[in-house]
Amino acid sequence: MAERRMFAKTIIDSDAFIDMPMSARCLYYDLGMRADDDGFINSPKKIQRMVGASDDDLKLLMAKNFIIPFESGVVVIKHWKIHNYIRNDRYKSTVYEDEMQQLDVKENKAYTLKNNVGIPNDNQVTYQMDTQVRLGKVSIGKDNKECIPKRTHFIKPTKEEIEKYLITIKTDIPINADRFLDYYEAKGWLIGKSKMKDWKAAVRNWGRKKDTPIKPNNDSFDQAKRKRELDEMFNGK
Repeated sequence: MAERRMFAKTIIDSDAFIDMPMSARCLYYDLGMRADDDGFINSPKKIQRMVGASDDDLKLLMAKNFIIPFESGVVVIKHWKIHNYIRNDRYKSTVYEDEMQQLDVKENKAYTLKNNVGIPNDNQVTYQMDTQVRLGKVSIGKDNKECIPKRTHFIKPTKEEIEKYLITIKTDIPINADRFLDYYEAKGWLIGKSKMKDWKAAVRNWGRKKDTPIKPNNDSFDQAKRKRELDEMFNGK
């Protein structure tokens, strides 16, 4: 079996592909890298779990016809023959002959189901009904926040990102992006003893922190010291 895999820009640069969440696009690449020489993958859900993608990502690839599912659980990359040309001396035919028999190759070299003539088979109906229910959460629109893959770890912002975000919000007091950045760099991006999870929330908190009443706790509390800390935090005094 050939070891190298290619991806055609005509497919991965299309609006239909780019409009998908990054997690779905990454899953597509991983499926393509692990497909056999005819584009078949026998463990799409395993690969999905390996790369941290969701069920919605896999179903979105099916709904947008980037992969074709079969009742056996096998899937095939629809545009495989557009992506890859494998020399005969390196080519090894797929073992999924039953699934291959269900496919035709169109003039543009894309796979299509032989019985996909207006009426989808039962397997497709199942996927289509499921994705219609769930696509509200996986909406293809660029502006839908649900399409942004969740970060698994905190990524500290740049000065430019902070300044751009400050333009979009209103704060009770002015915030200096350099001072915010230096302050949390010095603290290792910790809030108390916990790692920061959302720097935008920290920025908003800075914008109203001076208006928050200073409340003593059960321990001794030095209001003058606290005031000096706040002045240093916001004004560099």
